[in-house]
Amino acid sequence: MDWLQEAFLEPTMLQAVIIISLVSAVGLFLGRQKIFGISLGITFVFFAGILAGHFGIVVNKDMLYFAQSFGLILFVYSLGLQVGPGFFSSLKKGGVAMNMMGLGVILLGLILTLVLHWTTSVSLPNMVGLLCGAVTNTPALGAAQQALLQVDPTSTKTVTDMALACAVAYPLGVVGVILAIIIMKKLFADKNENHSKEQKDTTTNVAEFHISNPAIYNKSIKDIMKLTEKHFVISRVWHNGKVSIPTSDTLLKQDDHLLIISIKSDVEAIKTLFGEQENVDWNKEDIDWNAIDSQLVSRRIVVTRNRVNGVKLGSLRLRNLYGINITRVNRAGIDLIADPNLRLQIGDRLTIVGEKNAVNNVGKILGDEIKRLDNPNLLAVFIGISLGVLLGSLPIMLPGMSTPVKLGIAGGPIIVGILMGAFGPRFHLTTYTTMSANLMLRQLGIVIYLAGLGIDSGAHFFETVFRAEGLLWIGLGFLLTIVPVLIVGFIAARFFKLDYGHNVGMLCGSMANPMALTYANTTVEGDEPSVSYATVYPLSMFIRVISTQLILMLFM
Repeated sequence: MDWLQEAFLEPTMLQAVIIISLVSAVGLFLGRQKIFGISLGITFVFFAGILAGHFGIVVNKDMLYFAQSFGLILFVYSLGLQVGPGFFSSLKKGGVAMNMMGLGVILLGLILTLVLHWTTSVSLPNMVGLLCGAVTNTPALGAAQQALLQVDPTSTKTVTDMALACAVAYPLGVVGVILAIIIMKKLFADKNENHSKEQKDTTTNVAEFHISNPAIYNKSIKDIMKLTEKHFVISRVWHNGKVSIPTSDTLLKQDDHLLIISIKSDVEAIKTLFGEQENVDWNKEDIDWNAIDSQLVSRRIVVTRNRVNGVKLGSLRLRNLYGINITRVNRAGIDLIADPNLRLQIGDRLTIVGEKNAVNNVGKILGDEIKRLDNPNLLAVFIGISLGVLLGSLPIMLPGMSTPVKLGIAGGPIIVGILMGAFGPRFHLTTYTTMSANLMLRQLGIVIYLAGLGIDSGAHFFETVFRAEGLLWIGLGFLLTIVPVLIVGFIAARFFKLDYGHNVGMLCGSMANPMALTYANTTVEGDEPSVSYATVYPLSMFIRVISTQLILMLFM
């Protein structure tokens, strides 16, 4: 049985693989269990690693460091790659105000961290560790640890203490945001209901309109589009009971019926333009579009051909060449208006209406080969990781600082991931990965990182928690969680009139807390929390990863 003892106890490469795998498996199993309806999910991997370290399991330091580093890199890069396509668009229009509120949460947390450091005996590195735990953001912890080692390569004990502080504050970090959501619901859930209705309905909508506005009789569609700033697509025109696919030169007549795709908030403006809206629900999932107009077919085609990756939709001239209409574009589960300036990406799903042969020909141009999407595009992953690590190691000199700042293995890859996801298609670089593949990469990365982090910091965890300093850490961590959330939540509801659903989603996104989002979704009927979470999360995650490094660089 010597081989078995060697496999589990000798600090070799094989032992590191076995221990990290077992810790991950145990943590993932425990993460499925719920306590009072709340689960910490994959974070249990962190605490499983702490238990392993507490009971004296020692893993080769070099292997542990590599596992932590590569896991973190894989997670943040995959995250950037996922949010990249919608990152910059989320900053437009209403997303700007919401992101500013999210940044307000982060700024208050940083200010409170410094104030508590100056007014208590807790060191700044430990306060930063508490902040990372309070906002449930382990990638930010990894970035802060990297920054600390840049300033002082001998500070390994301090780096370990940061992880302990993060672990101490983490559970109440989850509970604190949920508690804040409960308080917000009591205070604001009903007061902003009317305003909530005004802000809803930003998703795509299909509606039928009856032309009864004399001002647009006998005008072409291109001339009518100049009369409004609203973006919409006319999918079908019924003239004297006969359906057709319109072009930009199509003349609209009195009593024509139009099928129009737009966002819901623009419906009233479109109604004013054309005259009347028919009381027909065209948004049902079970509508058989092919039965409504038998001479036309409606089909969803997937972009899989590399040569159209990054190409503007209007430049393909599909409507003029084939007499078809593209009614909407679905990207990563989000329906987009088929604007001519929209750049296509691998994986986009286009809803196309037209004659069967024409639609089939368009399918050949765009690819429509589902199997090609199943093949992982690993080239972009490894190129991006390489560029991200290089960017992270680039020294950046800031005024007034003697030591250059580095983005590190967390900041560099997430920036490159966002840029690759957003602009890769413009350079005909295929960055598409299926949602399941991206989730697999992210989950694998963060699980390996959390397992290594827990094992590394577990030896002194319980002796830290069960002393006076540990209780102080728990209290400070709870303050870092709940105070910024309540302050910004109150300001957003009272002064910016942000409705409850969007408000709590924004707060969960700014705290990078999916567990709290899950709870928030149970308190709201619509998907407002998820929408605002997705709007705020990319920028908030990026700023949190960068800010923890900067605060150490500036104030150490």
